[in-house]
Amino acid sequence: MAADHQKHDETHDPALAETCVESTTLHAGKFLTLKCDTVALPDGKRATREYVQHPGAVMVIPLFDDGRVLMERQYRYPLARVMTEFPAGKLDPQEGALACAKRELKEETGYEAREYIYLTKIHPVISYSTEFIDIYLARGLTAGESKLDEGEFLETFTATLPELLGWVREGKITDVKTIIGTFWLEKALSGSWPLGQPDKG
Repeated sequence: MAADHQKHDETHDPALAETCVESTTLHAGKFLTLKCDTVALPDGKRATREYVQHPGAVMVIPLFDDGRVLMERQYRYPLARVMTEFPAGKLDPQEGALACAKRELKEETGYEAREYIYLTKIHPVISYSTEFIDIYLARGLTAGESKLDEGEFLETFTATLPELLGWVREGKITDVKTIIGTFWLEKALSGSWPLGQPDKG
């Protein structure tokens, strides 16, 4: 059975590509699926590839008018520690990235935004997961009541860009999506990376 993930044409190089010969599902959970594929290598030899199928996610950088950003503190079980992060969450089936951004910001923080600006897409764990994360900047924030999922516990707080950069440098922020978001925010606020057109909230 061939793998159901496809490589993008613009990144496909026949000299480097691996072709799925057989695909086995080792575990199908509510959130993640663990696969083990047999692939044909460019030299014709065979190898196995174990990887996680992930539905994708969205992260939001909520920016207040005074330059502060809204952050979260949440316990992450696999690492057994509380992590400092930007609001984020996985895509629901058939859900677009912008709709997910709006939903996650409202559910986790209670805030809604006047506009959302798409920044970029990242692949945080390319060696063993199909996961991607679309990153949005949210501006024109209005406070409201959060609606956390059952079993979800987190705290929100505000921080300045210099504080975030310091925490990244000191190793207090190690979450890769939040690190990338912090550097994007620095470039955006300095004007060195022009922003695209906003989507209205």
